[in-house]
Amino acid sequence: MQIRRLLASGAVTTVFIASVPVVAADSATVTRGEFQAFAAGTGLDISGRAQMVRTADGTTIVTIHLEGLAGETTYGSHVHKQACADGDADGHYKLDAAGPATPPNEIWPGPFTTTASGIGNGNVTVPYTAGPTAMSVVVHAPGSAKIACADLQ
Repeated sequence: MQIRRLLASGAVTTVFIASVPVVAADSATVTRGEFQAFAAGTGLDISGRAQMVRTADGTTIVTIHLEGLAGETTYGSHVHKQACADGDADGHYKLDAAGPATPPNEIWPGPFTTTASGIGNGNVTVPYTAGPTAMSVVVHAPGSAKIACADLQ
């Protein structure tokens, strides 16, 4: 059982890494972070990573990979406007602060549904460059509690 779980995890990780576009370092800004559980995620052994690529042509790509979530469950995820330790990452990042709380004004690499073993992947591409206040990615449990966060550095 453990070998199958490791193989499944490796296969998903390979797919996740392969899905990230290759961008020359001098033409894009890449920020990454490791997921950590928030208080609402206590009891879950959450791990994983997030990556944001701000391309030279004005696109932003966000990819996430998590493990340790409940199996076959749909989670929300959004780019947030503060670091994880700052008020649980505060609210969602918005391109236009007065605009709607939905894509494309917000960056949502979810919702995503986990595998039976609790592995989840999400991604999104938006047609603009995220500003400097796009600082973290938060994962929300069903019902919207913030359970995990990754600072993008």
